[in-house]
Amino acid sequence: MKPLRVLFAVALFSATSAFAESAPRVEVFKSASCSCCGGWVDHLKANGFEVSTHNIDNVPANRKKLGMPDSVGSCHTAKVGGYVIEGHVPAADIQRLLKEKPKALGLAVPSMPAGSPGMESARPVPYDTLLVDRNGSTRVFASH
Repeated sequence: MKPLRVLFAVALFSATSAFAESAPRVEVFKSASCSCCGGWVDHLKANGFEVSTHNIDNVPANRKKLGMPDSVGSCHTAKVGGYVIEGHVPAADIQRLLKEKPKALGLAVPSMPAGSPGMESARPVPYDTLLVDRNGSTRVFASH
């Protein structure tokens, strides 16, 4: 029985280590005073992302530095897997982006739509996640 327990423990440790190594790391840049950003971070963590946050003084300047157009701006900007993520983008959309690997700057959910992750509401509104090209053009990536 002991060898079987050891084998099970090794297999479990290997699977846990593989998941920890493969968990996408998201770096979030946000204002210290914004509470909805924390809700979005919690949403990402609950969906398997490893998240680090940085409170910054000027979110729009950081967005510009990362190449994301102001026209799709929101309250926080993030980086993951070589992409830029703007606003309350659902974790499933980020996971799809990382799987499909399109040639693009990243994803954006402009503004702060009610019902998006971190902006939970009893009165959600329909919204789109946009794929943002490096030239600033956009197209719908997902509708919610």
